[in-house]
Amino acid sequence: MSTVRNGPLLGLIAQFVLLAGLAGTVGLGAPGWLAGLAYGAALCGLLRRGLRAAGRDALGPADRVTLTRAVLVGGVLALTVDGWGRPAPVAVLVPLTAVALALDAVDGRVARRTGTASDLGARFDMEVDAFLILVLSVHLAPAVGGWVLAAGGMRYAFVAAGWLLPWMRGTLPPRYWRKVVAAAQGVVLAVAAAAALPPPATTVLVAGALAILVESFGHDVAWLWRHRPVTVPVPQATLPQVTVRPATVPHVAVRHASVPHIAVRHVTVPRAMRVTVTRASHVAASGEPATGRWTAHQPV
Repeated sequence: MSTVRNGPLLGLIAQFVLLAGLAGTVGLGAPGWLAGLAYGAALCGLLRRGLRAAGRDALGPADRVTLTRAVLVGGVLALTVDGWGRPAPVAVLVPLTAVALALDAVDGRVARRTGTASDLGARFDMEVDAFLILVLSVHLAPAVGGWVLAAGGMRYAFVAAGWLLPWMRGTLPPRYWRKVVAAAQGVVLAVAAAAALPPPATTVLVAGALAILVESFGHDVAWLWRHRPVTVPVPQATLPQVTVRPATVPHVAVRHASVPHIAVRHVTVPRAMRVTVTRASHVAASGEPATGRWTAHQPV
């Protein structure tokens, strides 16, 4: 039961409970229900696959905090989809977003204090951040403009570029500024969603957040380009062409010799000696000269 209690299934159950609560308070139509349940099912499936790949059967303490954030993001998604064509309940959407953003500072601290930091937890946290930014940018697009979708789609465009360009799939070094920029996107988009500022000020604020996001991704792309693997072709060794002239080698007896690709030019052997070739080595691909064992017999 520990796997069910601590694992991804708990997230799916919590997602259903949150959707039911939203339906009973602000009202949630069929589009919101479908979006929320599809998100919860995808979250459960992807998290289970991540646990199997990491060789784990349960979430750690910090992962459960991140899972709570992910469930709240599912609520924001349901409200955003359900609000298409009519005003979304900002009085509920913004608090859900604010709690999800506040918990973003908790899961990392819990992971460090409990010694349970992991690659899976870091990736889970990053994907929740990216999806929240995407949902908020979709929510703001009708009011601010379609250009705000660049903030939400940039992470996924970066991943898609890695499918086409292998050097984009390299491992980036840790960079604290990357985390700061992601957190700033969520805060700025949440403030814009709350309509707490005049429209011109909101536009300037969101544009500034998008600018630092472009800088962050540009920095990472430039780093990956500078450190991309380079393939250096290795030239093949070329062997000299040598011609054999038998007429210039009198009284030479060759017994059991197999000398592929070996030729001798203008070999002069004294008539007073009889030379027997007993072995010759094959010319190495490295271009080193062939060697053999030559036995010279003086005439009796």
